[in-house]
Amino acid sequence: MKEAKAMAYVNMYGVLSTLEKLCELDKEAKAICSGLKKPVSLCFDVAGGPCCTFHFSKDGCTVSEGSYGCTCKMNFASPEKFNALIDESKPGVPVKGVAQVLSFLLGPFTKLTNRLASLLRPSEEDLKNREFFELSTILTFYTIAGAISALANSDSISKQSALYTVDGDVKIGITDVCYATIRVRNNQFETIKEIPESPRAIMEFKTIDLAYGLFTGTASTMAELCAGNIYMSGMISMVDNINRILDRVAVYLG
Repeated sequence: MKEAKAMAYVNMYGVLSTLEKLCELDKEAKAICSGLKKPVSLCFDVAGGPCCTFHFSKDGCTVSEGSYGCTCKMNFASPEKFNALIDESKPGVPVKGVAQVLSFLLGPFTKLTNRLASLLRPSEEDLKNREFFELSTILTFYTIAGAISALANSDSISKQSALYTVDGDVKIGITDVCYATIRVRNNQFETIKEIPESPRAIMEFKTIDLAYGLFTGTASTMAELCAGNIYMSGMISMVDNINRILDRVAVYLG
C-alpha cells in the first residue's frame, strides 16, 4: 500500500528531480531550455511534505531543497494535492510570481514533464529505437535512485530498513553508463547523482539491457547475481537494505 506523504517525496525527489538529468542528456529537453527568455526558479511547497525549488535556465535544470532563491512559488495544501499535480496535472495555489508561475507551468514546464513521462513510461514502439531505449533506462535509473532515499526517509516500511543501515556511501550504477551515490547518515538517506569517492558498498549492473530487465521485472535478480552480472562488494548489509527499499520503490513507481 502507498502512503500519500511518501508518494509526494517520491514524486519530488524521484520523478521531478530527474528533470536535472533529462535537461542534461535529452536533445528535446535541451531545446526547450534553450528557448527560455530568462531563468525561472519554481518552488513547490507541500504542507506536511517536501519543499524544493527547480532552477531552469538555458543551461538546463538544477534542484535545491527549500524555497530560497525562487522567483515563483506554488503551495499545495497536502501531499495528496501535490500528487494530483503529477497524476492529473492539477496545479496548486500560486503564491509568488503568479503570472510567471502560470505561464511557465503551462508552457516549458509541461513540455519538459511530458517529455520525461514519455521516457519513463515508454511504449513498446518507442523502445525499438536504441537511443530512446538507452535514455529511457538511464533516466529510470536516476528516478529509482532518488526514490530510494525518498522512501527510506518517509515510507513507514522503508524506514525499518533505513533504521538498520550503517553510515556510509553506497555506489549504485550501470557499468560505464551512469552512477549515483546513496549517502546514509544517522539512518537518513540522500541521493547524489554522481560517483562517490570512497564507497562503503557497491551494487553495479553489468549492462544497460540487464538494468532494463531488472527495472521492468523481466530479469531475475537471483539468476543474474549467480551469473555474475550484478556486482556487489563492501558492506553487503547496506546493499541488502537498499534492495528491500527497492521492493517498495516498485510499489510506488509500478
